[in-house]
Amino acid sequence: MHEPAQREAKAMEHEERTRTRQPQALRPSQRRIIDDAFQVPTRLKHIQYLPWLGCYQQQLRAENKSENTQKSYFYALRSLIETALPHEVLLSEREYNQLTVYDLVQRIEPNQGRIDLWVHSISDLKPTSFNARIAAARHFVKWLGWHWPEHLQRARTGKRLPRTLTKRELSEILEVVSLSENPVVSLLVTMMLDTGMRVSEVCDLNLADIDFQDFSARIHGGKGDKDRLVLFTQRTQLAFDRWLPIRQSIATSHDACFVNSQGRRLQPRGVQRIMDQIAIGAGLPKGKLTPHVLRHNFATGLLERGADLVTIQRLMGHATIATTRVYLEISDQTLREVYHRAQAMRTGLPQADQLDEVDSEIQHLTPSTSGVGIDL
Repeated sequence: MHEPAQREAKAMEHEERTRTRQPQALRPSQRRIIDDAFQVPTRLKHIQYLPWLGCYQQQLRAENKSENTQKSYFYALRSLIETALPHEVLLSEREYNQLTVYDLVQRIEPNQGRIDLWVHSISDLKPTSFNARIAAARHFVKWLGWHWPEHLQRARTGKRLPRTLTKRELSEILEVVSLSENPVVSLLVTMMLDTGMRVSEVCDLNLADIDFQDFSARIHGGKGDKDRLVLFTQRTQLAFDRWLPIRQSIATSHDACFVNSQGRRLQPRGVQRIMDQIAIGAGLPKGKLTPHVLRHNFATGLLERGADLVTIQRLMGHATIATTRVYLEISDQTLREVYHRAQAMRTGLPQADQLDEVDSEIQHLTPSTSGVGIDL
């Protein structure tokens, strides 16, 4: 074969190989869980034509997600699903409720740009709120069989220490509690300061869960669906002695430990309303007193009195000790605040008769969770 003919044959062969060559393999981060854009994963095949709301809720329950987590997920996902591309019309309420799993596999496909539009629409939220919405969306997108776009990242958040009350603030709160006309208030605040229970755990507590002889209570299905034991002191026992006769006269629920004025089980929103009323009476700014602030006070109080982190972790019900370790930083901050207040109060070395007054003022302003030594 002549040389020009050979070159032409080689060129044609190269072109044929190029045309039939397999596409280059994608990096793992670029791969999808499913190959076909409109095919649901095998694990969802049997439910692909069912309404997505019930199917996804069942998935969250299977993963032991709390009721609050489920609510926050569905709240975030609604705005994501309803986000319309430029050529689309807004979904009606009926259309939203009738969407199937198969419909959403198509609708949430990452390369369409819907997820990007939604992320841009929530970019003005606080970093913590933004990240909570992103967490919900990532979980949902993965459930549908897609990979979350790598360029859509979580917002950076500064390291925030848990809020606690100073001894002065706690004294004012406890004074308001002692004068409250609501009979449940005294036990509620005392129990939270003594046990560090979450507000949901307090509301779910039943009388059968409490061992009055052992000064303890059993938490069933706490955060992460974990059970644990909490302990309380004699002051909580005395508060129970005052509360139980009143509860028996108004309760419509025979199980609930804490009930409202209508006799029904106390709910987290009701607890926060009580906290807001106490804060107003104590002259504290709105949001300063919450059930979780009392929980933080419990933890830092234990730490100040020498409890080890493992014990605090178990009493608090933390999944990892890393969560508990943040209270060490509060103690460091307390140390610095005490030091700087003491230095600021020194206009010179105090005389001997002034030392007790300075020490008293420092102690009164020191952040603390403990109610020890303060009469209810």
